[in-house]
Amino acid sequence: MSPTDARPVLLVLASTYPRWKDDHEPGFVHELAKRLTGRFRVLALVPHSLGACEREVLEGVEVVRYRYAPARWETLVNDGGIVANLRRARWKLLLVPGFALIQMWQAWRIVRQEGVDVIHAHWLIPQGLIAALVQRVAGNKVPFVVTSHGADLHALHGRVLDRLKRFVADRAAAVTVVSGAMRSKLLALGVSHGEVSVLPMGVDMRERFRLDVSVQRSSRELLFVGRLVEKKGLRHLLEAMPQVLRRIPDARLTIAGFGPEEAALKALCDRLGLGHVVRFLGAVPQADLPALYRRAALFVAPFIRARSGDEEGLGLVLVEAISCGCPLLVGDVPAVADVLGVDFGGMVVNPRDTENLAARIIDVLVHPEAAQTRAGHLRETVGTRFDWSAVSAQYSDLLAKVI
Repeated sequence: MSPTDARPVLLVLASTYPRWKDDHEPGFVHELAKRLTGRFRVLALVPHSLGACEREVLEGVEVVRYRYAPARWETLVNDGGIVANLRRARWKLLLVPGFALIQMWQAWRIVRQEGVDVIHAHWLIPQGLIAALVQRVAGNKVPFVVTSHGADLHALHGRVLDRLKRFVADRAAAVTVVSGAMRSKLLALGVSHGEVSVLPMGVDMRERFRLDVSVQRSSRELLFVGRLVEKKGLRHLLEAMPQVLRRIPDARLTIAGFGPEEAALKALCDRLGLGHVVRFLGAVPQADLPALYRRAALFVAPFIRARSGDEEGLGLVLVEAISCGCPLLVGDVPAVADVLGVDFGGMVVNPRDTENLAARIIDVLVHPEAAQTRAGHLRETVGTRFDWSAVSAQYSDLLAKVI
């Protein structure tokens, strides 16, 4: 640290983090971290992945990527997330102890060497638990804020795990969740009402995801954006497509995303005879997503609750679509109320009822003017409350208050 740098030191602990600039992996932790560098000296301690630098300064954030296995085995986090990767390959459970213990040791070392003033742990488990344990052994009792994003709360459950979540929340200076539905679930575990606040992650609504009236919207293109994992519900959208095509033969579906279910979903397309109407784009950089939202006739986010109990924590893809003026149809999971509010029930559907899902899609494609009017009203309602400028200011104030 430079002797002239008077900024307090913030240590960010996370699992999911970009491996390099413009990586297709979810980048919301970094997007927040880089916006805090004006007020804090930000160090991010995250797992290493093949091809990534072990140390670098990424858009003002000092990133330390710790090694937790031989390079070819460091596959616990990327391409779907920890929970999905563990379900797909049970042997990866062997990676978990090293993953957590080495991050804890590295965090303790950074706290001692860098004079850390506050820790922001993303996910209750394992990062929140790591922050709580580091606090007990660091000597200076560095305070920490923990943020739950969804999978840690919904998919990781059971008596022991629930006790660990309460242990983390009890020792945190502040606990945040990204939706009101998640707050209710965390409170149901016995966490104090006063300790949990709702602070979402953000979207660049001012510069990147914005309306462009010069772009002509398609009349037949459906769009899906997201990881190819069970809770995103893409299987049900594919199963609804044959019914859509019987009424609207020129309908098309564009899929932007990657993940562990990709092969199975492509095989389902083949079985349903959808190869000529469904296009898998794979991983799409954030910079290229606005063009997809501006062109699509309808954005379909068929969220469901997965068999593991995991479900969408908030669904920032909805905010991206709304900000670009795209009509949408959303799976009926509790968290979407934070985005849609209480007056937009007409945009919510049960994706497992594929007949009704198809009928709702057809209705939008047949009546595009009404769908576009609803999209405009929703865009006005959402406003800029999810923009990164507003979100990062709230987190910045919270972290400063904790210090």
